[in-house]
Amino acid sequence: MANHKHGEMDIKVQEKTFNGFISMVTKGSIGIICLLIFIALVNG
Repeated sequence: MANHKHGEMDIKVQEKTFNGFISMVTKGSIGIICLLIFIALVNG
């Protein structure tokens, strides 16, 4: 088994994927909140 050395792994792809996921969740949440506010105003 190879010895693991902390900080040597290239994690650029993982960081890009994580940032994309966080961006998608944030935009989706904002969209849902806006939709709920719109529905509340129309039905109010």
